[in-house]
Amino acid sequence: MSIELANESGVEVPAEMIISAARFAVAEMDVHPAAELSILCVDQETMADMHMQWMDLPGPTDVMSFPMDELAPGGRPDAAEPGPAILGDIVLCPEFAAQQAKSARRSFEHELSMLTVHGVLHLLGYDHADADEEKEMFGLQNRILEDFYAERHRQAQQQRQSDRDTRLLTNIGFTDTERPNASAEDG
Repeated sequence: MSIELANESGVEVPAEMIISAARFAVAEMDVHPAAELSILCVDQETMADMHMQWMDLPGPTDVMSFPMDELAPGGRPDAAEPGPAILGDIVLCPEFAAQQAKSARRSFEHELSMLTVHGVLHLLGYDHADADEEKEMFGLQNRILEDFYAERHRQAQQQRQSDRDTRLLTNIGFTDTERPNASAEDG
């Protein structure tokens, strides 16, 4: 999965977290691993201009999605294997997201992760124009976010264990290239 992130917002963003959330959401939705995605962070003025140009709505918004190739998650088992595709572009407004996060008492990082997953789902054709669509999309979004955080937690635990093991082996005299031999030679 190729994901490019450009930050033109003037606000520092957790780029690794945004890319990880996008990568996880795309994988969860069974999109071809060679697909391409672009994420752009913009300031409120730019987002307001885009919001008016593309949605005919005044003022900035938190996220906009611009799909490129028509993709459907999963697909039929008897269908030909889909090839790589350009998913499209997600545009985030970190300043708007920060205000929204503060109002909702969520972290800035969570807000951007949530908006990124939301943007991916829009790229895949999900919408929330009516109550049934909203229920489906937000339910899926929440499940993906839960799984994303669970996976990050699992990876962090594994990393902490690996770090502890390395410290332990170093403290008892082994370097990274040396490991205890299970069958010690008699001397």
